[in-house]
Amino acid sequence: MRRRDFITLLGGVAAAWPLAARAQQPTMPVVGYLSAASQSSSAPSLGVFRQSLNEAGYVEGRNVAIDYRFAEGKYDRLPVMAEELVRRQVAVIVPTSSAPALAAKAATANIPIVFTSTDDPIKLGLVASLARPGGNATGVHFFLSDLGAKQLGLLRELVPTAARIGLLFNPDNANAQTVTREVAPAASAMAVAIDVVQASDRSGIDAAFATLLRNKADALIVAADPFLFSRRLQLATLATRHALPAIYPVREYAEVGGLITYGTSLTEVYRQAGAYVGRILKGAKPADLPVVQSSKFELVINQMTARILGLEVPPTLLARADEVIE
Repeated sequence: MRRRDFITLLGGVAAAWPLAARAQQPTMPVVGYLSAASQSSSAPSLGVFRQSLNEAGYVEGRNVAIDYRFAEGKYDRLPVMAEELVRRQVAVIVPTSSAPALAAKAATANIPIVFTSTDDPIKLGLVASLARPGGNATGVHFFLSDLGAKQLGLLRELVPTAARIGLLFNPDNANAQTVTREVAPAASAMAVAIDVVQASDRSGIDAAFATLLRNKADALIVAADPFLFSRRLQLATLATRHALPAIYPVREYAEVGGLITYGTSLTEVYRQAGAYVGRILKGAKPADLPVVQSSKFELVINQMTARILGLEVPPTLLARADEVIE
């Protein structure tokens, strides 16, 4: 072989080597994050989820990618978004409430799903059982929609003179009827009238408050819902502006000025979801991972908002609070 030919061949081998090396490197797994809410409203939960992934050994941008899909409260967009994630062949889909979970389950029977859901995942058809999910889905079941009676009791403890209480929910949420069925008997036992109002967009929230004011509601219960959660600042601001004491499902409402919250800790929910995604990325099968039932509840009171509303929070209620925001 002539020297020139040898150099040319050697150069070709050297040039091909990086391509071969890259071809042998494992592809970075992609996690599909599917939410019915907005990106901005999801920031606190996302931070916890990423931190949990980090603790499992997966750092976004380094050895895992996350493809975010936010429906911005438009539930009819979820099936299309789920199908997009399936076409991208993501390694795991993480639907962050019941509606996204159903969309993901309808879109794929093969890609692992780690859901967070306030609804019973067995009744939804996501899993065969909590202990042995079977199929391609597992996740975290947490309680928000089943707490209406407890929230009503706390609200009456804070505002004992309240005789007419509003109940705001999103009619597009599968939990809508469950919430009303939960609250109605408790209200009847307390001799409290319930005004049911609905909202599935920003203008609907304004209309709901107008109805409550016209009906002279004394207080308000805001049901658990991704869209309503994404509008928590608007809700807390309107309730304070109109001097309407309100109870909300999660602490994040109190952090933006809501009066009182009672419900499951979303921090704990998304920590557990991130841990499960980490296990699946390492080879675990959803069918073998029992559904986690998150039962860490939080009572948070915003004392500043109470003072603005002219309310004196009973010492017994303050003593039971997990946190009091001054």
